[in-house]
Amino acid sequence: MGALAVAIAVAAVAPLAGQTKAAAKPGKAYAQPHTPWGDPDIQGTWSSDEEAGVPFERPAQFAGKQVLAGAELDQVLEQREEQRAQSAPVVGGNTGAGPTHWYENWSRSSPRTSLVIDPADGHVPPPTPEAQQRQAERAQARARTGRGTSDSYEDHSLYDRCITRGLPGVMFPTIYNNNSRIVQGPGYVAITYEMIHETRLVPLDGRPHLTPNIRTLMGDARGHWEGNTLVVDTTNFTDRTNYRGSGETLHLIERFTRGDANVLRYEVTIDDPHTFTRPWTAALNLTAASHLFEYACHEGNYAMSNMLSAARSEEKVAAREGRAARQADTGEER
Repeated sequence: MGALAVAIAVAAVAPLAGQTKAAAKPGKAYAQPHTPWGDPDIQGTWSSDEEAGVPFERPAQFAGKQVLAGAELDQVLEQREEQRAQSAPVVGGNTGAGPTHWYENWSRSSPRTSLVIDPADGHVPPPTPEAQQRQAERAQARARTGRGTSDSYEDHSLYDRCITRGLPGVMFPTIYNNNSRIVQGPGYVAITYEMIHETRLVPLDGRPHLTPNIRTLMGDARGHWEGNTLVVDTTNFTDRTNYRGSGETLHLIERFTRGDANVLRYEVTIDDPHTFTRPWTAALNLTAASHLFEYACHEGNYAMSNMLSAARSEEKVAAREGRAARQADTGEER
């Protein structure tokens, strides 16, 4: 437990040891900084905001193109802005969620055509027959219960309930809170996510994964260095977290590589033969950010109580209308 305590203590210390803030000088190769104990230093606060607006899968019109340039890029960026302006007022549903300028990450101009980089066509491989059957069985089981989507708080996702956004989804940009913070201690790396403020402790000492009988919402992470790249292998997820149909069998291989002082390359490979017909990889170019912002999810989760109370109101209306219809059919007095 001593090493774990050291890792947690290091995670609380600021400024971070060895953190480089100055940009690399033009014309010079980037010199990877190292921690005092010799590991590549990838510490800092990193944001996926620069990738906002990039489709997860590649649109058909950009087949064969990983990046855009020139007039074609200008046209796509203009189209993205138009789409954002149209969607911003309704992001929050019927109540709206504010004008476009509230979403500062929506003005970014990444030239990439998809976050998926493997397969080369930029598309997630199709689900296996096993995964399709599993999904159908879940839908049938749900239908047999007769439950609605808001019969209980348990009918909502863990994300809706402010418990977890889950891996690897928490790494991909959404409308806000797209930052993560990495700190390092001897034998450990800690990764804190701005959205819902979850922290993963990644041991680097070569220990084996936990027994399959022990499972967690964020899985069981084990890390090692391949040159200057941190490789994190995560297994032991639960069936309560569902990433594109993958639950307990989800297996992630994440790679963190510092390209220069202000860029951290993140790649994640999903290797789940029970769900996908082949492994596939998505990537992000994370950029240096100043700090994490507060994400008071539970404190401000009025949506949960509102969704449940709205469902109860709809049930009352349906009950009244049902009684009125029966009375009209039978001639009963109201």
